[in-house]
Amino acid sequence: MTTDLDAAERLSSAPAEDDGAGGEVGIGLLGWLRWGWRQLTSMRTALILLFLLSLAAIPGSLVPQTAASPTRVAQFVSDHHTLAPIYQKLGLFHVYSSFWFSAIYILLFVSLAGCIIPRTWQFVGVLRAQPPAAPKHLVRLPVYATWRSGPQGSGAQGSGGTAGGADAERTLAAAEALLRRRRFRVARNGSAITSEKGYLREVGNLLFHISLFGMLIAFAVGKLFGGMGTVLVIEGKAFSNNVAMYDDFMPSTFYTADSLVPFGFRLNKLEASYQTSGTQVGTARNFQADVSYWTGSDPKKSKSASIEVNHPLSIDSSNVYLTNNGYAPVIEVTDAKGDVIFNGPTPCLPQDGNNTSTCAIKVNDGYVDDKGNATQLGFSALFTPTAAPQSEFKTMGPHSIFPELLDPHLYLNVYHGDLGDNSGAPQSIYELDTKHMKQYMLDGQPLKFDRTPGQGFKLPDGGTVTFTGVDQWANFTVAHNPGTGWALGSAMMAVVGLIGSLFVQRRRIWVRAVTGPDGATTVEVAGLARSESARIAEELAEIALELQDTAPADQPDADTAAADTADTAAEKE
Repeated sequence: MTTDLDAAERLSSAPAEDDGAGGEVGIGLLGWLRWGWRQLTSMRTALILLFLLSLAAIPGSLVPQTAASPTRVAQFVSDHHTLAPIYQKLGLFHVYSSFWFSAIYILLFVSLAGCIIPRTWQFVGVLRAQPPAAPKHLVRLPVYATWRSGPQGSGAQGSGGTAGGADAERTLAAAEALLRRRRFRVARNGSAITSEKGYLREVGNLLFHISLFGMLIAFAVGKLFGGMGTVLVIEGKAFSNNVAMYDDFMPSTFYTADSLVPFGFRLNKLEASYQTSGTQVGTARNFQADVSYWTGSDPKKSKSASIEVNHPLSIDSSNVYLTNNGYAPVIEVTDAKGDVIFNGPTPCLPQDGNNTSTCAIKVNDGYVDDKGNATQLGFSALFTPTAAPQSEFKTMGPHSIFPELLDPHLYLNVYHGDLGDNSGAPQSIYELDTKHMKQYMLDGQPLKFDRTPGQGFKLPDGGTVTFTGVDQWANFTVAHNPGTGWALGSAMMAVVGLIGSLFVQRRRIWVRAVTGPDGATTVEVAGLARSESARIAEELAEIALELQDTAPADQPDADTAAADTADTAAEKE
């Protein structure tokens, strides 16, 4: 009696070989490597790895990524002191370049390659080979029909055919011609015709997997040879494609600052429209940036173009996308002597859907107060393109009620002292560091101002601040993605291949005709679907009915014979 352990060993799928004396021994390192390769290149493993790759991409959508937004990553780190170190160790801030994502990606790449190559070679062999010979007992196949055709000159008149029966040779010749008309691959094998159809199903399977392989290659090319950068441009200002002009620049292994192609563009006007009625008041309807762009280093040879959301501008090998927009209040600052020391727009970042925006205006040099002391100024600003009415202002504070520039207000807190620019610590241009600054006071209260365009105020130490107007800004992403077209083409081919593999039905049909001693010909027609095919019985019945034009069934009524043959095929199915 065998033990449970013996039974378990016999059921084990681990590779083993016979030692020649009836016992099992290990197969060695080479055998294990061969077994591991078979497991890795199996279709099941490829599907599992593809599923794992999809799961691995989820954190890239949920967790801010360094490549897309370093600012958001820095904000997440400062807000989550417990999670941030864990995320950093796991590489969740750079998912697509992490070691674990790369491992899944490479394993899937190898698995698909090891799966596609032998299947392609095997399919080429199938195409070159003849359809398989007819089984000895056709009656055992799932779909089957048979009838007898009487000796020549003794049967009934077939519908549209020849009087009497038909011999085996004529029947097989008619069957071969009929199957060829239906685009079957046909071969003659003794007293039987063998045929096969539906090879495009395997072509669809191969095309789908090759397309996945192509998408992986496109992804790798994009990561290795692609790069991107973001830049904020104010109306009337220009951008040149060099690292110094970018706000953020994300290179790759083979795409560096030296790879940038010389071109540039100027933002002439930013047009934005919003929903003014209905339940979605304030929802953006359209953003359009009218630009003049040039290639090379000569801005005089420029062309006009428009950039809209999801409609980028292609310049050389790069695409310029419009990703965001906002407002930039224009401030003029004079010192106690009346000299203008600052005059220009400062971009403010939107905080809500109505473009309530915040920004930091920094006057680094040149300001001298009424006592002759040099200092630096800082303005913590909140801008509202359409200010809320006083009733809402008192309860909710300053905010915008509509994103368009209808009633602009600028709210300022003014500080003086050291901005900290020379401390060596990195600073955000959108935030004001007030550690070494003091807020101006009036009657013991912090000095705050609410101004509309054209209005100004005087500082306690003699300077003046004037809110002169509002410009608009647009944020652009300049992306160089060499693998995008290949990835799109691969995705489309994958869909085509998947459709072919799902809807093309591979099947085989055999026809055998044998003339007996009595002169009657026995005709057998059988079919086998290589995949689930609901039409195999119907198709075989149609072939049997057409074939009876040449070899009519040995029955008084040919129509009745045809109906009985179709019923036989359907019952077998």
